[in-house]
Amino acid sequence: MTASATRRRAPPKAAVFDAYGTLLDVHAAVGRHAARLGDKAQPLSALWRSKQLEATWILSACGAYEDFWAITDRALGHAMRVHGVSDAALRADLLSAYRELDAYPDAAPTLQALRAAGLGTAILSNGTPEMLASAVAAGGLGPLLDDVLSVHPLRRYKPDARVYALATERFACQPHEIAFVSSNAWDAYGAARFGFRVFWANRAGGPLEYWLDELAEAALPGLAALPQRLA
Repeated sequence: MTASATRRRAPPKAAVFDAYGTLLDVHAAVGRHAARLGDKAQPLSALWRSKQLEATWILSACGAYEDFWAITDRALGHAMRVHGVSDAALRADLLSAYRELDAYPDAAPTLQALRAAGLGTAILSNGTPEMLASAVAAGGLGPLLDDVLSVHPLRRYKPDARVYALATERFACQPHEIAFVSSNAWDAYGAARFGFRVFWANRAGGPLEYWLDELAEAALPGLAALPQRLA
């Protein structure tokens, strides 16, 4: 990261997190039923995720909208067809599991530490309110969050600047007063362009993308180090 990005700053007013891939393990749904998929489990899960995200970008580019649950369903159908899986009961089970994804082990301790330090905490996600409510409850994260913000009322997806503005409106602050955390490099880039202090949770250990070496305040392997970085 650049020297200006790593310079110590005053603590932010709030820490806002992406949900899917950042707090919630998007591959947990397939993981629960991996035995039924065999060696197709990992590639099917990866394609499901990539087509889910691709759909949000295409819809946004076209000025259209379909809610994230419908997109998730369609993306799963595509991934199953590509990999020659036609089990209707399995599809239903995978979708059901996606509503209650596992939270990463570092999610709750990080949120708890941030709240103890006096920061507001929230989710800002492409998920529908219903999806997020189920996942937050399943992960036991509800008591650790001040709010769960969904793009659904806006009917547009990240990285649209109007989505990130939901967080500044919620906490009545300027973009630089929010620490935004995402494991998705494209989301981190959009948040940084909006003006957030961005921390890229590089869970996959991939190379830097989207100029994040210049725009993000830090790239972290997970969430555990975040409270100390914001102290």
